[in-house]
Amino acid sequence: MLRQQDVGHRIVVRRIVGIREGRPLFSDALGELVELSETHLTLATAQGRLRVPVAEVHRAKRVPPARRPTAAAVVELELAADEAWPAAVRGRLGDWRLRAADGWTGRANSALPVGDPDRPLPAALDAVERWYTDLGQPPMVNTPLPLAAPVGAELDARGWVGRPPVLVQTVPLAGLPPAVPERAGAPPVELAADPSDDWLAVAAGRKGGLPDAARHVLTAVDQVRFAHVYADGALLAIGRGTVTGQGRWLGLSLIEVLPEARRQGLAGRIIRALADWGVATGASRAFLQVEQRNTPAVALYRTLGFTTHHTYLTRTPPP
Repeated sequence: MLRQQDVGHRIVVRRIVGIREGRPLFSDALGELVELSETHLTLATAQGRLRVPVAEVHRAKRVPPARRPTAAAVVELELAADEAWPAAVRGRLGDWRLRAADGWTGRANSALPVGDPDRPLPAALDAVERWYTDLGQPPMVNTPLPLAAPVGAELDARGWVGRPPVLVQTVPLAGLPPAVPERAGAPPVELAADPSDDWLAVAAGRKGGLPDAARHVLTAVDQVRFAHVYADGALLAIGRGTVTGQGRWLGLSLIEVLPEARRQGLAGRIIRALADWGVATGASRAFLQVEQRNTPAVALYRTLGFTTHHTYLTRTPPP
C-alpha cells in the first residue's frame, strides 16, 4: 500500500468500480500522487484529477517515471540550483562542488558530487570528509538520484545515513496557470531587490536562525527578488526568486505564509509574481525543492503544474 513518501511520485492504482455476477470489476488509473489521507488518495492523471476512496483501492504502488531525465539535464539543473543558493565558503574537487555556510541549510553545507572528482570514488569521499573536518563542520553529501547512485552506494558501505528525500520539481513558465483575479482589497505582492528586516525574521523562524553566512546565501545572486505581502503594516507572506543557469531557470525558495494568513491563495500569488518577473528577465522554466514528506506543499505545487524532475538525498555520517 502507499505511504506519505509516495506523494509527488508516479503511481498506478487498481480500484474496485462495481460488482458483476458476484465478482468485483476493476479499473486502473495512472498518475502522480498529489494527496494521501486515511480516507482518500488523489491522483493527477492525463485526464485530470481523480479522487479515490481508500476503501475502493484493491492495489496501489509506485511506478517509474514515464521518462527519466538525462544525466546532462540533472547536472544542468543541479548547477543552476547551486548558483541560486550560493554557499559563503566554496571549494572544488575536480568537478565536485564543496560548500559551507556556518551549517545553515543542508544545501549550502554539503558536497555536490556531479561530474568527475579527478580521483577514485573512495579517495574523493575521503577528501570531502577532510575538507569539512578542517572547517570544523560535519561532512555532508548531497546525492542527486539516480545520477549519484554510485556515490550513494559507497556512502551506504560506510554506514552513512540519509535525511528525508527531497523532490526537485520543475514547470515551464509558459505552463503556469493564469493568475487568479485578486479580490477587492487584497494586499499586493511586492518584489524588492533586498529583503526587509521583517522578511529576514520570517526566514529565520523557518530555518532556525540567520547567521551572516545565511545572508550571503540569500542575497549573493546577480538576479534575485524577494516577495513581500503586507496588510495593515504586518508581513503575511514571503518568497524568494532567482534567475540562474545562464538565465534559463527561475528558482523558487522560502515560499512561506504566516499561519493567520493561510488558505487565502497567497503562496500561489507569490509564485505567480515571481514567475512574471522571471519571464521578464528571459527565464523559461522554474524549479523548486520540497521535502517529499511536506504533502501540503507538494499538493499546492502540483496544482500549479510542477512535476518531479529528480530527487536527492542529503547524506550524513553515522551517529
